Amino acid sequence: MRRIIRAAIIVFPLVPALAFAQNATAQQGIVGTLRIFSLLFNGMIGLFVTVAIVIFFWGLIKYLWEVGEKKHEGLQTMFWGVIAIFVMVSIWGIIHLLQNTFGVQNGSAINVAIPTVNANSSVNSGYY
Repeated sequence: MRRIIRAAIIVFPLVPALAFAQNATAQQGIVGTLRIFSLLFNGMIGLFVTVAIVIFFWGLIKYLWEVGEKKHEGLQTMFWGVIAIFVMVSIWGIIHLLQNTFGVQNGSAINVAIPTVNANSSVNSGYY
């Protein structure tokens, strides 16, 4: 019974992706694959921040309810929870700063102006 519950916990979040499996025009090639990975990673980031916050509060509960050496363990758990939150939010901020700097917003492509040469113009290069 436990195996069925574990399998359901793993499989059921993936069921919506199966509904989009037949849509050949929306998810083609490398762009579609990158969009899927982007959605997965964005979801994982939120999950990791949530886990870090839960770890922080778990350390707070351990700190408030325990005495002696266990109190120090709670303080250490809170410390690592704060460090994890700080690192993840800092990386998130740096990514958004880079996106704003280079003009890339939520899946939009970078448009680069490619210089061209007009073949019909006469340019005097100085050589004859």
